[in-house]
This record gives sequence, structure tokens and C-alpha cells, in this order.
Amino acid sequence: MPPRSNPTVRQARLGSELRKLREAAGMAAREAGAFLGGNQAQISHIEAGRWGVSAERVRRLATLYSASDARLVDALCAMADERVRGWWEGYQGVLAPGFLHLAELEHHATYLRSLNVVNVPGILQTEEYIRAIHRSYRPVLPAEEVDARVEFRLRRRSIFERAAPPPFHAIIHEAALRMRFGGRKIAKEQLDYVLEASEWPTVTVRVLPFTCEEFIEATDAPLYAGGVVPQLDTVQLDSPMGSFFLGDEAKLNRYRQLLDIADRLSLNESESRQAIHHIAREL
Repeated sequence: MPPRSNPTVRQARLGSELRKLREAAGMAAREAGAFLGGNQAQISHIEAGRWGVSAERVRRLATLYSASDARLVDALCAMADERVRGWWEGYQGVLAPGFLHLAELEHHATYLRSLNVVNVPGILQTEEYIRAIHRSYRPVLPAEEVDARVEFRLRRRSIFERAAPPPFHAIIHEAALRMRFGGRKIAKEQLDYVLEASEWPTVTVRVLPFTCEEFIEATDAPLYAGGVVPQLDTVQLDSPMGSFFLGDEAKLNRYRQLLDIADRLSLNESESRQAIHHIAREL
């Protein structure tokens, strides 16, 4: 089969988890390749996400590696069997791959947690707020690029329209709520929308106030996406250089701790809504 030139983050994650199982078994790629009737290159392509792999082969490899975590193996088999084309694939060649990877991550997440210090979470942004942010980009983005990004970000919100939306726990720093991107009118409309979203059944909004005396290091606005099993959790980070996706246990644990600390220091849900109301009245 022809190798994928640009495997998705999810495809690459399946491969990396198979590599972890192989390495934990102390088995060389050459041995695993021979077991499948191929060679080391075949296993290397599979573990890099460049080649697809069937659920049957995933299970055979898991047996070869003596993998004892049945839930993880079942989850990897389900990933291998995925054949659904997501709405985000319609933006291939229009937007950078990182945008598509993020939408795919949110689509498959069992829950989402975020921490934002500069702006409100992208999935809760209004159209005019998104446009105001993109107008500040340098170099200036072409109008059609801005339109595509706005449309794409708004479509990400469709996860909340499903029969069983994933729980979303958003921690927003007071600094982000007081930013006036686009002016007072746009900023107030954005705060009103965050308040509306905070009433949705699966959305929780907590405010981290200026009065918090502990430093919370979250300059990269982490989005934590829960997997079907904890080993498949993923963190997405926004940066001026694009999106980064993390899946190794040490980094996952770091961001779990960061979000837990921020959650502990935040106002409760009722206090958070009152704080947002107060900030909106001040605009």
C-alpha cells in the first residue's frame, strides 16, 4: 500500500502506542515485521502512522507483545477500524493540518478540559471575536483564509449538538475575560455567549480571578482531551508556531496537575457566572 505522506495525529498515535507495546516487550522491529510476514520497514511505517493497519493485525501484534491491558488493546483495534470521514476533512488543502487534527481530537474525546489566560477557548468564541483576533495576525492573513478559519472554528462547536456531547470543563483567567478584542461591543457579546454556554448541560466554566496569589504557568493554552482509556489522552497546545500534540505520560501528568491546580484555585460555577456578569457590566 502507498504510505501516507501526512498521517493525522490520531493515526500517528495508534502507531506510537503499538511501538510502546513492542518496546515494553523488548522485541526488535525486525522480529515484529517477520511475524507479520514482512520486514523492519513495514513495522516502522506502521509505527509512524504512514501505513494503515487492520484491527486483526493490531490484535495479533498485541498478542505477540503479551499486552495484558485488554481495554487498551480494544481501543487500539477500534482506532484501526475507523472508516468515518469527519467534516474537517473537507478543509484539507484549505487550512493547515493542525486545524484538522484539533477537530478530529475534539470529535473523539470522551471529555475536554482547557485553561486559557489570554482569550476565551476557541470552541466558545463568537464569529466577530474570532475575526477580531485574526485581524491582529502578522503578516496579515488573506480575507479568504480568515473566512475559512472563522467557519472552521464555529463548526468545531458541533460536538455540543450531539446526542451525548463530551463534558467540557473550561477554566478562563480573568485577564482573558477583560481583553477587549474588537472593542467593547464585541467583547461584551463574547462574554454573554460564554455565560450562555456555561448553562449548557455538559459545559462548566470556571473563572481564575486576579486575586489568585499562586502562579499558573499556562501561556500555551492547553486543551486536554480524554481518550477512551487514559493511555490515549492527548494535550493540544496553541502557539504562534502552530498546534502541538502531546501524548507521553510524563507530559500528560504535568498538564493534569496544572489543570487540577487551576481548578482548585478558581471560583465555583455560581461565583464564576457572577464574575463574568460583573465584567460585562463594566464594559
